[in-house]
Amino acid sequence: MNVKDILKLIEEEDVAYLDVRFTDPKGKLQHVTLDRDLIDEDFFEEGFMFDGSSIAGWKSIDQSDMKLMLDPTSAYIDPFYAEKTICVHCNVVEPDTNEPYARDPRGTAAKAEAYLKASGIGDVAYFGPEAEFFIFDDVRYSITPQKVSFQIDAADAAWNTDTEYEMGNTGHRAAHKGGYFPVNPVDAAQDIRGEMLSTMKRMGMKVDKHHHEVASAQHELGLIFGGLVEQADNIQKYKYVIHNVAHAYGKSVTFMPKPMKGDNGSGMHVNMSIWKDGKPLFAGDKYADLSQEALYFIGGILKHAKALNALTNPATNSYKRLIPGFEAPVLRAYSARNRSGCVRIPWTESPKAKRVEARFPDPSANPYLCFSALLMAGLDGIKNKIDPGPASDKDLYDLPPEELAEIPTVCGSLREALEELEKDMDFLLAGDVFTRDQLEGYIALKWEEVYAYEHTPHPIEYAMYYSC
Repeated sequence: MNVKDILKLIEEEDVAYLDVRFTDPKGKLQHVTLDRDLIDEDFFEEGFMFDGSSIAGWKSIDQSDMKLMLDPTSAYIDPFYAEKTICVHCNVVEPDTNEPYARDPRGTAAKAEAYLKASGIGDVAYFGPEAEFFIFDDVRYSITPQKVSFQIDAADAAWNTDTEYEMGNTGHRAAHKGGYFPVNPVDAAQDIRGEMLSTMKRMGMKVDKHHHEVASAQHELGLIFGGLVEQADNIQKYKYVIHNVAHAYGKSVTFMPKPMKGDNGSGMHVNMSIWKDGKPLFAGDKYADLSQEALYFIGGILKHAKALNALTNPATNSYKRLIPGFEAPVLRAYSARNRSGCVRIPWTESPKAKRVEARFPDPSANPYLCFSALLMAGLDGIKNKIDPGPASDKDLYDLPPEELAEIPTVCGSLREALEELEKDMDFLLAGDVFTRDQLEGYIALKWEEVYAYEHTPHPIEYAMYYSC
């Protein structure tokens, strides 16, 4: 859409409101809803003022005025509001200069796309994220001085095979770690996922599939690839739709990477490719039919993987997923077949579909920052011809300990990831895509989470140490 399309739609469809949306540094979607009578061409040109000091990690109270500039190409009808409402995603700018605000994640993603074009390496980068999630029926948690606990339940989870229900227990449940691709009635979420996917399609998103995942109550919906900013917008819409459809069914969704012990966690595998002059840059005659540029791109991701973790795996909970034994990609290696390495090359017959899959990111990430950082690491690899070394086609978890010890790993905690980002951020600063002030502000926000986590006693500590 353009501005005239939106104004025409407001009149023809009797739209009541315009919802302007933006994303904060942690990746949470924010919004404010405006009456239709305020909306005209001047509104789109002038933007909307708001209080930036109320957003964590942004302005101080003495410099709080900020402006939202609407991107009309991102417009869609919200399917969940009773009153017809058009939603538009925004970039954040400085009100006195209209220059992009350096800490705005969506603005960073736009700069990353511009940097790619300016580099001469390619014209467009395509992203295909695969974000997993859990659907629960009951979620309770407590963080008080005398009680730190959580409790979750899902009627279709493996642990409920002997639960007594008023209407009886049907017994159709996937086994522990056995949830991949069963049909209904074992897959009890077919209809809710179908509604999630059809809702996305009605909103203009390009979708392809949905299915149950490996863990109890774990699921995934598929998005067809698109540009960096476009796909970051789509992940925000993806989460929004999934949360709200589940809520309408009386259920709760989480994108936490590891909400329960002993089963697979949720990742967000990110498929990437670069095109130049209408041709796929990653197709070639090297390993797995990749080009030399694609191998250098992989080299950049592997080299900067630990710094990337702070942006691709930004939750303390992320590192409960990044452990061996659950298909978790903890090893800084690449392969055309192996899923235990950080990077995989999916099989395809078409050069147009040749791509690189980063497997370590998870859906707690801010998609604008995550995708931008991955692109910057890969471009650094191409610019500096970073050799990724030989591919690892063995089962990496089945290697002898002495061989396994020689393969570097990703970070083991958010604390380590933040320390690595502090040491290795220059590749993100190229072309002013990220700024040092932005990254320092982001790191400060994340240290607050680390301290909150590290300073809180955990129930497992009572089991291990209470009687010592």
